[in-house]
Amino acid sequence: MPRKIRQLIQELEQAGFRNRGGKGSHRNFLHPEGIGVTLSGKPGGDAKPYQERQVRAAIEEAGKR
Repeated sequence: MPRKIRQLIQELEQAGFRNRGGKGSHRNFLHPEGIGVTLSGKPGGDAKPYQERQVRAAIEEAGKR
């Protein structure tokens, strides 16, 4: 069962990413180290596999720096 967009947002925020806003259903998250991720979709919607991979990779990258 896919995770929800809101779960990905929580993971990003816990890792230190901040929501910089966006247009429509898009949200731009930026880490103080300069790593950025854009998520699209409603918070209650299912996350796509590529979105889960992007979030995981961004969090891992932020942890390395």
